Amino acid sequence: MKLVTVSVPVPLRRTFEYSVPTTFAEQLVPGTRVRVPFGRRQLIGVVLAAPREVAAPDYACKPITEVLDAQPALPPELFELCRWTADYYQHPIGEVFAAVLPGPLRRGEVLAMATDTWLRLSAAGQQALATLPARATARRGVLEALAIAPLPRASLLAAQAGAGTALRRALAEGWVEAYEVAAQLPPLALMEPEPTLSAEQAAALAALAAAPEGFSTGLLEGVTGSGKTEIYLRLTAQVLAAGRQVLVLAPEIGLTPQLAERFAARFGAGVARFHSGLGETERAQVWQAARDGTVRVIVGTRSAVFVPLAAPGLIIVDEEHDVSYKQQDGLRYAARDVAVLRASRLGVPVLLGSATPSLESRANAESGRYRHVQLRSRVQNSAPPTIGLLDVRQQALEHGLSEPLLAAVARHLAAGNQALLFLNRRGYAPVLLCHDCGWMLPCPNCDARLVLHRGRKRMACHHCGQIAPVPKTCGDCGGSALVPIGQGTERIEEALRLRFPEARVERFDSDRLRSAAQMQKLFADVRSGAVNLLVGTQVLAKGHDFAGLTFAGLVDVDQALYGSDFRALERMGQLVTQVAGRVGRAGQPGEVLLQTHQPEHPALQLLAREGYPAFAAAQLRERRDFELPPFSSLALLRAEARREETALAFLRSARAVFPARDGSDTPVEVLGPAAATMARRAGYQHAQLLLKCRSRAKLHRAISEWLPLLESHADARRVRWSLDIDPADLF
Repeated sequence: MKLVTVSVPVPLRRTFEYSVPTTFAEQLVPGTRVRVPFGRRQLIGVVLAAPREVAAPDYACKPITEVLDAQPALPPELFELCRWTADYYQHPIGEVFAAVLPGPLRRGEVLAMATDTWLRLSAAGQQALATLPARATARRGVLEALAIAPLPRASLLAAQAGAGTALRRALAEGWVEAYEVAAQLPPLALMEPEPTLSAEQAAALAALAAAPEGFSTGLLEGVTGSGKTEIYLRLTAQVLAAGRQVLVLAPEIGLTPQLAERFAARFGAGVARFHSGLGETERAQVWQAARDGTVRVIVGTRSAVFVPLAAPGLIIVDEEHDVSYKQQDGLRYAARDVAVLRASRLGVPVLLGSATPSLESRANAESGRYRHVQLRSRVQNSAPPTIGLLDVRQQALEHGLSEPLLAAVARHLAAGNQALLFLNRRGYAPVLLCHDCGWMLPCPNCDARLVLHRGRKRMACHHCGQIAPVPKTCGDCGGSALVPIGQGTERIEEALRLRFPEARVERFDSDRLRSAAQMQKLFADVRSGAVNLLVGTQVLAKGHDFAGLTFAGLVDVDQALYGSDFRALERMGQLVTQVAGRVGRAGQPGEVLLQTHQPEHPALQLLAREGYPAFAAAQLRERRDFELPPFSSLALLRAEARREETALAFLRSARAVFPARDGSDTPVEVLGPAAATMARRAGYQHAQLLLKCRSRAKLHRAISEWLPLLESHADARRVRWSLDIDPADLF
C-alpha cells in the first residue's frame, strides 16, 4: 500500500501518515493541500513528501479524504522556506503552514485564477452598428471601439466618458459579449518623473547596484530625510525592467499605505498591499496574484515575508530595526531575519534600510557580511536638528510639562511652524491614587495598576485588556479624594489645549486612531498645516514626513534608562533619533528637547552630543563585553500557570533534563528559572528559563535534543509553555 506524510494544523511537533487511494496517487506532491480525518474532525493538511510504497503497517491508517489542489498551493521555494522556519524557530510544521496560508486556503477553499473582464462585438452588435442613428453617440462609440478589436472592460470605460450606461444597454441587447481571461499586468511605465538624485544618493545607488549578481545583503543607513525611499524606488525600477517582482516590508500597518502610495505613484498598476488590516478574501487574492505574477510590487507588514513570488528580484526591509518585525506569540518568527534567509535561497539581493540600524545589522556590516552604504545628509541639505537635554530636577511641572518645554512650543508656533510632543504612554494617567490613604486601583489579573482613560470614562489594563468604570470613591477607605498621578498622551493633549487655545491639537495613539482611514485623514491634515500641535506615541516616531514640523519634545526619556531588558537603551536611542528625524525636514532649523531627571547619564549625553552612530558603537562594545546578542544567541523558555510554583516547577524540571554540557569552550548557559519581570499577567503566573550560547548552531542542536524530553515530561501538561528563539523582549 502507499502512505503519504501530512502535516496538520495542531500544536504537535510531529507529522502523520495517511493511506493513499489509487485515484489520488499522482496528485500528491509536496505543498499540496489535502483534507484528512483527524480524530472526529476533518482538517486541512499539507503533503510533506511524495507517496511511498510500504508493507502494510501494523496499525490502522486512515485514508486521505480529498486532494484540494491541481497544483501545489505552496510553490517549492515557499514550501522549503516554511520547513526552514519550523526547524529554526522550533515550531510545529503544521502550524507554520497554517500561519502562511491565507484564511480561505486554510479552510480548504479553492481560489480561482485572477481574471479580467474583456468585451467583444457580437454579430448582433455588428448589425446594430450599421443601423444605429447618428445621435446615439455613446452607444455608437462603444460599438465602434469594439469593432476594431476586443478590449478590457476597464480600458473601454476609462477611454470613453459616460460609456457605462451605453455599455449596460449594449450588453442587455446582446450587441456586446463579456468574457473572462487570465489577468495580465499593464505595460510597465513610470507614472511620475524621477527626481534628480543628490550626489550622495547617486553614490549610494551605484554602490548598491554594484553588488555581485545573485544574493547579497545591503544595509542602507541614512539619516531621516536623506532619501532612502527614493533609493528603494530606483532599485525597484531596475528590477521591474528586468521582468522581476519586488517585495517591500514595512514594520506596521500605519506605514504601509503611504509606502504603497509612493510605489503606486511611481509604477502605477501592479502595486498591491498585504497586511492584517485587509479582509481575508482580499489578502488571499493578493497572495495568489503574487504567486501568479500578476502584481509587480507587494508592500506589506511582517506576514508578507511569506507571500509567494512568481519571479522574485529584490526584497526590501524598511525600518529594519523595528521590533514589530518580531511576532510575539504563536509562531515567533522575525520577519527581517526570514527575509534575509529567503533572499539567500532565492538568489536575489535584500536591502535593509534604517536611520537607526539594529545592533545586529550594524555588527554584520562591521564584519563585512553586509554591504554598508550610508547617507549622512538630508536631501534638503538642512542641518540635523539640535538635541538638548532639559534638566527638570527641582522644576515645577504642569501635567508633566516644564516651563522651558512649553516656552519652546510657543516659540515655534509663533513662527508659524508645527510642534510635536512625544510620550510613549497612552491614556490620561497611569495611576489613580487615593490622596487620603494611598490606595491605587489594581488590575485583578495582572501585577499592574489600571490606567485612567478620562475621555472614554474608564480604567483599563494595557497588559490584559481588563476594563472597569472610573471609581468615585477609594476601594480601601471610601474617601473621594482620587487623584490622577503621572501623564499619558490624553493628559498632555488636555494640557496643551488649555495652554494654547488658538492652536489645533491632535492626539495620535491607538486609542485615538481607530481605523486606517481616520489615521490617513489626520496625517493629511498635518501635512496641509491644519494641525499645529501633535501629541502621540510611537505612531508618530517613524516614516512620516511633515514639512512644517520644526520642534519635538520628548516628555519622559528616563523610563528607558534603567529598564530590565538589555535592549532598553538601544531602543531608547532609536526612538529618540526617529522622533528627532521628524523635525526640520523641509530645510528649516529644527530643535529637539529631551525632558530628563538624569541629564548626566552617559548614554543620553553621548546620544545628544554625537548622535546615534556613536551611541550604537558604544552599545555594541558593551554587548561584546557581556557576550550579549549579537555576540551570542538566546532562546527563552516561557511557562505560565495559575500558580507560580507550578510554572517554576516545570522550568526546574526542564533545566534538569537539558542536555549535559560537553566541556567545550562554548557551553550553553542555562539561566534561571525565575519569575518574569511582570509575573502575573491575564490571571496567569509567568516564569522563564533563559538559554545563552556564543554558538548559534550549538544552541540549536541542544534545543533539538531537549524539546522531545520536554514534550514527554509529565509537568509539561500542567502548564502552558512556549519556546522563543532569538527573543526580542525578556519579560
